[in-house]
Amino acid sequence: MNVTEKLAILADAAKYDASCSSSGGKGRNSLKSGGIGSTEGMGICHAYAPDGRCISLLKILLTNFCVYDCVYCVNRRSSNVPRARFTVEEVVELTLAFYRRNYIEGLFLSSGIIQSPDYTMEQLVRVARTLRTEHRFAGYIHLKTIPDAAPELIDAAGRWADRLSINVEMPTEGGLKSLAPEKDLGDIRSAMGRLRLSIDEAKAEKKAPRFAPAGQSTQMIVGADAASDRDVLTASTNLYTNYHLRRVYYSAFSPIPDASKILPLKPPPLVREHRLYQADWLMRFYGFAADEIAPPGDDGMLSLDMDPKLAWALRHRERFPVDVNRASREMLLRVPGLGVKTVDKLIAMRAHRRVRYDDLVRLRVPVKKVAPFVETVDHRPRGDRDTPLLRGDLREPAQPDLFG
Repeated sequence: MNVTEKLAILADAAKYDASCSSSGGKGRNSLKSGGIGSTEGMGICHAYAPDGRCISLLKILLTNFCVYDCVYCVNRRSSNVPRARFTVEEVVELTLAFYRRNYIEGLFLSSGIIQSPDYTMEQLVRVARTLRTEHRFAGYIHLKTIPDAAPELIDAAGRWADRLSINVEMPTEGGLKSLAPEKDLGDIRSAMGRLRLSIDEAKAEKKAPRFAPAGQSTQMIVGADAASDRDVLTASTNLYTNYHLRRVYYSAFSPIPDASKILPLKPPPLVREHRLYQADWLMRFYGFAADEIAPPGDDGMLSLDMDPKLAWALRHRERFPVDVNRASREMLLRVPGLGVKTVDKLIAMRAHRRVRYDDLVRLRVPVKKVAPFVETVDHRPRGDRDTPLLRGDLREPAQPDLFG
């Protein structure tokens, strides 16, 4: 099998991992070192995966052979898919060749488990070390970390990579035991904890060796088990709080060939994945808690018809309208249609004069969405608009079926 044939198999096998963002990486280039690569500046082209996701990394598996038999994984041991394996040298050459052609800004490298976790992790580290030391590659490197690997191998990975990630896979421990019985949530959390300590230590000491400066991330598969959106968001809160993750990525389950009978026959609606990302944003930047977004007492699922911030506002009509000239920043952030930057602009504006309705228009906020929830000097929403009517007015239009 030649390198092109391997690339077709191993790039396609890597598309199911969504945690490949390069955000948070430290600016670095090779102009002074005489090497190659950069994480900044113009001239970086983006590649598009077959499923439409925009990526700027060479995103591949070292191999899709795997000793594990996770039910949801297309590369599981019992799966009847074409197999391939890169050598360390082939991955290095591919990365350099793609960068020289200006296709990518770095490398996202994951792998199935071959022989043992230690052996596989050693191969991943060799790729990153070879790029950094032999080719003076200054581009972005993201390595998928294997939680069962020896701590010294994970330490070596953090020394050469910008970001490390360990996938928790399932939102609940029960889901992981059911669908990936060979994996242990305790081992995954322990590895995440070690990564957090190493990252924190490197940041605390100015002279400490670099260690994964872009932090760590993870991914959860949504819709492969019975976990609710509340379960997913609760798990994410735990990960952000305890392990200081930069991002939790959500990947809607995709049916795979020769699937187990315990898996769903159909994938969840992609809009569910979208709502979880919106909810994640609310928790990270808007001060919402998981229980507020998906409150106890219902089925724990987010509305597919409207974004979670609007859904929260409609459940709490007694807290609106909000006076934009007096309300706290925390309350303004809870107004549907107002983002963080807009709220900060409003607060800066009202330090000099009273905010009027036209000011909202000039700030280009979605006034149809914002107006029912705010009052200004010259605007107050109609008091006779009940919640069901408002819900109908603000419901997002459903995407039409492209094929009738």
